[in-house]
Amino acid sequence: MIDRRNALKCLTAILIANLVKAKAEASTMSEDGLVTLASKFSVKETLDRLETDLKAKDITVFARIDHAAGAASVAMPLRPTEVLIFGNPKAGTPLMQSHQTIGIDLPLKVLGWQDAEGKVWLTYNDPSWLARRHRLGPDTDASVNGLATALANLAKAAAG
Repeated sequence: MIDRRNALKCLTAILIANLVKAKAEASTMSEDGLVTLASKFSVKETLDRLETDLKAKDITVFARIDHAAGAASVAMPLRPTEVLIFGNPKAGTPLMQSHQTIGIDLPLKVLGWQDAEGKVWLTYNDPSWLARRHRLGPDTDASVNGLATALANLAKAAAG
């Protein structure tokens, strides 16, 4: 017979494991600086929501690229995959003033994609990781942190 203490330990371990798994599924950052979070919507609807939010905040949307449509144009299959490219010179210019190579990663991009099981994801480069990659100075910390917070909030809102 299992005593109460062991039963509680088992239940606590299961609860913690499930919470860790849920958090990992909700939003993760890999070693390469990519942040990925699950979306409750289709790729198109997720990026439509993001584009609407960006425009409402007066953030310029430079392009929207439908990779699946590009693949279809050459008779190749690809699950729904779209990229939204956006930015604001007020946010990006100070970063480039610190170290111009960050310009290769600006404007910012968010990828919406559907996996083999039909689940939709949003993936983007973490601005803090980009700052480390390009060795931005400490004078950009406030800008980078603000950008990281804004991007995370936009992505979460778009993903539902």
